[in-house]
Amino acid sequence: MAGGQERYDEHEPPQSLRPWVRTIWTYANPQPSGAVQRIAPDGCPELILDFAHPYEEQGPDGVFRLQPQALFAGQMTRPLAMRPVGPVELVAVRFEPDGARDWLGRSAHEAVDQRLDMTARLDGVMAQAGDPAGQVAAMVDRLEDHRARHGWTLDPGVRAEVEAIHAREDAEGPSHDRSSAEQRALQRRFRDRVGVSPRILRSIVRFRRVFDHVAEGDATPWLEAGLDAGYFDQPQMARDFQRFLGCTATQWARDQVELARSLASQSYKPSPHSPL
Repeated sequence: MAGGQERYDEHEPPQSLRPWVRTIWTYANPQPSGAVQRIAPDGCPELILDFAHPYEEQGPDGVFRLQPQALFAGQMTRPLAMRPVGPVELVAVRFEPDGARDWLGRSAHEAVDQRLDMTARLDGVMAQAGDPAGQVAAMVDRLEDHRARHGWTLDPGVRAEVEAIHAREDAEGPSHDRSSAEQRALQRRFRDRVGVSPRILRSIVRFRRVFDHVAEGDATPWLEAGLDAGYFDQPQMARDFQRFLGCTATQWARDQVELARSLASQSYKPSPHSPL
């Protein structure tokens, strides 16, 4: 970690991976505070490889346990609290909401609110400390190899539904002219590819939009940001803060540090290259 400073960077995936991968990000902090960090759901599963010390994650019993060196983080629907135990340096692949099914090799629903050990799957991914470009390249090579060998695909109907959610075209629910049987079939495929239902993804995307309006240095009040994101009123937004972060907006703004701050200050809206 050259320079001894905290850094967070996002890297565009190659054209061949863009239908499935939204961005690849790197993060390093040689001297983390050790404070507990709250990570908000963003609607995207992630593949994460630590080159230094993995984080400790708080379980339902309140006990902190060390995460694997490499992990797949499925869709989140509840608060995630974790803390560093030493210097941090990692590379992570942020998939599109429906983009990780073929990497995972099973229903995305099985990974919801789970951090699955990917140490064996990423064995041999080598890169130098302090070389984020090299770390990204090594991860891309592993993904490209898997895509070529396993023939990654997308479900056009599921992708269209995801696009509509991000575009706010279905804010009140499905508006397509489908029969009940067709709608149920799409919901099953959506759950398999995304991990959660369209309704839950819609709630997560709305919640993330709040952070787009209160990025670091932005003076936008929480209520105004919530209304812009699609909430009816402050109590509705407050319920989602408890649901997704386990705290109030004020508490989160006061306590956010390091990786949690870096992630929240970045826009989770699709990049210009994203199919969404």
